[in-house]
Amino acid sequence: MNGGYLILIIVTTIIGAAAQFYVNSQLSKYQNVPTSTGLTGEAAAKRMLARYGVSNVPVSQGGSGQDYFDPSTNSITIDPHAYSTNSITAMATACHEVGHACQFNEGYALMKFRSALVPVVNLTSNAWFPFLLIGIMLAGAGSVAPGNVFINIAIALYAFAVLFHLVTLPVEFNASHRAMDYLKETGLPEGETAAAFSVLRACALTYVAAALVSVLQLLWLLGQRR
Repeated sequence: MNGGYLILIIVTTIIGAAAQFYVNSQLSKYQNVPTSTGLTGEAAAKRMLARYGVSNVPVSQGGSGQDYFDPSTNSITIDPHAYSTNSITAMATACHEVGHACQFNEGYALMKFRSALVPVVNLTSNAWFPFLLIGIMLAGAGSVAPGNVFINIAIALYAFAVLFHLVTLPVEFNASHRAMDYLKETGLPEGETAAAFSVLRACALTYVAAALVSVLQLLWLLGQRR
């Protein structure tokens, strides 16, 4: 691993840390700002589900930082604070997860594609690195052609992770778009709507950062071929 890889690690670490800092700042900023609806995250999620006719989707309380929709169980899990309190952050995050439930209910193509990629990515995310190491060692020892074969295999395996991150972007953006459409439809005051958008935009940034990091990693891998 040369100096270029060290630079890659530094750059990607900065990108990830900056994105996480911004997300945490926005979540904290609106975590204790109540909405005019008086609804907890749980209640807001259930109302949105009912509004779009999505039934049999349980909304449960998870651990700290656990906000997700699980397509395998068709269920929504929300962080304890978002689940039981009335705040901009709680409402925005809960409605975002309902957006995913709506996608699943409609058979949203990109969500189905992302779900299909999960088992593949789980396999390739750990398999690509050994191939890369073998390829670099072979190339460094003078066996350039065999080394490139292993490096190309590593690139092909890692490409699935990149594809997963890229497909995740429109899925997450669409879920947030659905949440914002619902919140506007409910007649939420403009200031609260703007604050909810700030929360969702910040959360989306983490997915953008992850996609950018994966693309930079892939470009570095491509550069290892000789």
